[in-house]
Amino acid sequence: MSQSTVPAYITSLIRHFEDLRDGTHGGSASREDKEAHFENAVQLLAPIARQVLNEMNINLLRETGQLTESGLRRTPDGGLNASWALSWPQQQAAGIEPIVLQAYFGGGFHHPHLRGTTVHDWPLNVFSQEDAAAQLSILRAIASSDLHNLVYRSDYRIVPAVLARPSTRLDRGAQAK
Repeated sequence: MSQSTVPAYITSLIRHFEDLRDGTHGGSASREDKEAHFENAVQLLAPIARQVLNEMNINLLRETGQLTESGLRRTPDGGLNASWALSWPQQQAAGIEPIVLQAYFGGGFHHPHLRGTTVHDWPLNVFSQEDAAAQLSILRAIASSDLHNLVYRSDYRIVPAVLARPSTRLDRGAQAK
């Protein structure tokens, strides 16, 4: 299989494991250089994270959600993180956390990761716009899994789209449009 046909998530895992083997991240060994890579990754990832949360807001929350971004910030353990959060009235009324996409590089970590509110630790290996775009399916999976898990912490009524229209069952073998 050629490198161009290797799925992005496999490439991300290979980079992750090679970094562990080599003691580097993106070819860098010093914490300072790794943090510079992380800062760049956050900038590249931001539009993709916003896209995912906006898709959820439009299609599931019926545009009742509010997207907030933390920007890059230093954590108490000396690490760095940035997050994009989607909150909405039903989630707040239920007293549960919002859907969050977070890029973080813990103070004692060898390299950075992605995580959600309830879904944790996917390697963050973004060094170009192409790498960031390849994270779209991963960020969608994290955000979708978060919403699924938040429903189980509360109930389905936190999802406005479910309440807005009756479900349409597809007959066995019928195709969704």
